[in-house]
Amino acid sequence: MYDGAVTEGLIVLWEASDRMCGKRLKAVLPTLLPALEQHGQLSLDPAVRERLLTVRAATIDRRLATARAVTAGQRRRRRSGLTSLRSKVPVRTFGDWKDPAPGFVEADLVAHCGGTLSGSFVWTLVLTDIASGWTECVPLLVREARLVVDALDQLRSALPFPLRGIDTDNGSEFLNEVLVGFCREQDIELTRSRPFRKNDQAWVEQKNGAVVRRLVGYGRLEGVAGAEALARLYSAARLFVNVFQPSFKLAEKSRQGARVRKRYHAPETPAARLLASDAVAAATKDRLRAALGTLDPLALLDEIRAVQHHLAALAAGRRSIRCRNAMLTSTGSCGASRSHGVPARSGRHIGLARDHLDTGAPGRIRSRRPGPESSSGSRPSPIGRRRSSSTAFAGNTPGRSPRASSAPCSAVSQGLAAHGRPSSPLRRPDCITPEPFRVADRG
Repeated sequence: MYDGAVTEGLIVLWEASDRMCGKRLKAVLPTLLPALEQHGQLSLDPAVRERLLTVRAATIDRRLATARAVTAGQRRRRRSGLTSLRSKVPVRTFGDWKDPAPGFVEADLVAHCGGTLSGSFVWTLVLTDIASGWTECVPLLVREARLVVDALDQLRSALPFPLRGIDTDNGSEFLNEVLVGFCREQDIELTRSRPFRKNDQAWVEQKNGAVVRRLVGYGRLEGVAGAEALARLYSAARLFVNVFQPSFKLAEKSRQGARVRKRYHAPETPAARLLASDAVAAATKDRLRAALGTLDPLALLDEIRAVQHHLAALAAGRRSIRCRNAMLTSTGSCGASRSHGVPARSGRHIGLARDHLDTGAPGRIRSRRPGPESSSGSRPSPIGRRRSSSTAFAGNTPGRSPRASSAPCSAVSQGLAAHGRPSSPLRRPDCITPEPFRVADRG
């Protein structure tokens, strides 16, 4: 209906109006067009003139899009493939979380880039349950949609509740056909936040700092070694954070003039909130209660500190034998088996591997390409292929963890006897200095 003559006439009128928007130009056309014709500035064919006077504001903007890009010194951007995909995923803001049942989580990625996004580095996928605050972390070798879906698929079997909904940001690692198809097949509700509105994901954003940055810091981690170390760290940290770390939860918020008053529930651990929830199955609650008696918080903390020292060495580029041996032997007196040797597998094709049903630890990293074998078979990994203490929370029959020995750690016992506090193995490495823990607002 509108040919090149109409577009050229719109450009002339747009320039004569000092480049106003389509809606304002549409309103001024009945006045501007006769004025230009009266002073001999514009001469139009009657058919073109009639079309210009009846054109809609949206059509004006579309016809002037190329001219606007040229005058701004920019290329006209191609329409992104995510635009049509975003229309299929509904938006959920921070105010839309009323009182959901356990299983609705927020997901986000944390970059371990060391301050520069160049090159390849390890990422952490963080999931936080809205109802209980239960947090799971999984390392990813690269930011790739298929790895994200694989991690979510494995976490479904490790969570103490069914995964009912996922709320993500607008990154391409989440908004893609792979994740949309996965959620459709598994009957999982997929929503997204508003672009550039981080407060829409306040729960997981708070855990990014309180859990991931507090444990790992801001150093750069690369390759298989960094991903494996993070997997071991999160295997112990998930139990320590979800069972022994209470957190506040907003009960209500009211405004009185310019002042906002907030009232919080009494601090509870995510495990305690799940036990008090009516939406969690009785069998799951029984497994959780049984697991609480098998966990040794000092053994878990000793494991966390050992891996933190190893991560600090990796981030600083000092994979010394001392750090490696300290990580392997730091928990020897806690009932954990020691492992020695070199990595069993290598290569860039890294995926998330589900452990045996007896371990149930999420986020373990393995290579899809086998490495060299010795005369006795595959060589054990330096990360330590010991059974994880996360058994009871992976939906399996609970049992006493190899990590939960009745004998205290030697480092812990020496520290408590000498100074009344844990000695150096339980201290966070100096280079892992996250920001102080703060309770984020909820609501």
